[in-house]
Amino acid sequence: MSDKLTPEQMVAQQLSQLTQLEALLNTEKEILVQQNPEALLQLTQEKNNLLMAIQDVDNVIGQSFEFKQARLAGNFNEQMSEIDACLSRCKKQNELNGLIISQSQLAVERMKTTLLENHNKSSMTYDNKGKTSGGLNSLGIKA
Repeated sequence: MSDKLTPEQMVAQQLSQLTQLEALLNTEKEILVQQNPEALLQLTQEKNNLLMAIQDVDNVIGQSFEFKQARLAGNFNEQMSEIDACLSRCKKQNELNGLIISQSQLAVERMKTTLLENHNKSSMTYDNKGKTSGGLNSLGIKA
């Protein structure tokens, strides 16, 4: 990031990057719903790169004396409102995506439990004393 950017350029760049992030988060939701892990991995890398770029711009803006002076003079009020609104939408979309991930993890756990229960039922045997054996014990796992 070059220090030669004007405050106007930095604010415009930050708004552009947040708009890109919002689009990526919407795409992420679609990928999560479609359950496409390969696409999710690629998108996650893009999102991480964009987040690092956003952080870089934010650091430059935070250290810019010219930006601070212009902000105190009342400049950028409209752009900052747009940035705040976009950031708010990004946070909401990220929370929704997190909820989708949580629900997916719960579904996987339920399926795992069902599969283990079915395995346990089908592997149940009796020893010479009439006691049941099998299940997880037949796998060498002790609970």
